[in-house]
Amino acid sequence: MSLDLIVVYTSRLDACHEFYASLGLTLVRERHGSGPEHYAATLADGTVVELYPARPDRLTGYLRLGLVLAADSPLPRGRHLLTDPDGRSVDVRVG
Repeated sequence: MSLDLIVVYTSRLDACHEFYASLGLTLVRERHGSGPEHYAATLADGTVVELYPARPDRLTGYLRLGLVLAADSPLPRGRHLLTDPDGRSVDVRVG
């Protein structure tokens, strides 16, 4: 089994976009048909990470994400426990 999609629903789409982009994710604005505009990034292993605007029936609550960034990331080498704009924990390791 492998993971190929992570969708995060947020009421702070622009703030989350800035946060995850600052970690080095190349997030592209997308829209599928009449669906909402959102951001998507494809990781090196093919996993897609998407940030979608929240709706009353779709809001990602507490979630802890673990990301491994390349050595040329904006963060220094090592492990960093960060918090995204919605209060989710983001455990980042920099190679």
